[in-house]
Amino acid sequence: MKVKDIQNIFHVELDVLYGEEEVNSFFFILIAHYNNITRIQLAVNPDMVIDDYENILNALQLLKKQKPIQYIIGETEFYGLPFKVNENVLIPRPETEELVDWVLKEVDNNKPITILDIGTGSGCIAISLAKNLTNAKVYALDVSAKAIKIAKRNAELNKVTVKFIEADILKIKNEGFMADVKFDIIVSNPPYVRVQEKALMKANVLDNEPHLALFVEDENPLLFYIAISNFASSNLNDNGQLYFEINEYLGNDMIGLLSQNHFQKIKLKQDIFKKDRMIKGVKA
Repeated sequence: MKVKDIQNIFHVELDVLYGEEEVNSFFFILIAHYNNITRIQLAVNPDMVIDDYENILNALQLLKKQKPIQYIIGETEFYGLPFKVNENVLIPRPETEELVDWVLKEVDNNKPITILDIGTGSGCIAISLAKNLTNAKVYALDVSAKAIKIAKRNAELNKVTVKFIEADILKIKNEGFMADVKFDIIVSNPPYVRVQEKALMKANVLDNEPHLALFVEDENPLLFYIAISNFASSNLNDNGQLYFEINEYLGNDMIGLLSQNHFQKIKLKQDIFKKDRMIKGVKA
């Protein structure tokens, strides 16, 4: 079958769901992934024919069911690095890249530093920090054994050393968590989407990504932030820094929470979409 005929099938089947531009993006990602054919090769040879097209047509059927393309091919990119993903971990978002970038811009890479990523999922934050901070000792915690399995694969893939810990931050005894370790930085992108906000989310997220990593109950939206802030109060070094990705609607609540926990130099930061998305506090 001609590749351009397969591309036309994609548009007929998917344009209504995704729009022409995104469907083109899907098609080129899949043809490169399954058939090792680049966009440039197709431009040079528009009548290219392939015999092995079963995988790409199967992917088309999954896209019709709104399965994220990252889960279909089992990989994505974050902060310029490759990551394996599946339904046990959230697909890393561009906003989280901004959080990583903020941390990296404020760290002196010439000094030894100890970092903990809480709710690591795919490991994207911890691994990106480890890759870019040559003097950092990085730990990453998650409640899900299945997530940690993926994160360990990603650490190996990116040739970094991260110590992974399977634990529930809501149940950890803060004092003496790791008797021999205090952290200079704690960073977290915990569950922060309120149940009431489900109606604002797309089906491809709701039907595929792990709800455990996404949602909190409406009546207690700061559940994880409270637990992590309390943990950080006990486990950060003096002048240690706490970074969060946050719900855009709860920026003022987060300022109040960090103030109550005696964090200083609190800074609320917007993402590229001008939404309150990150916050930082310094332990007194």
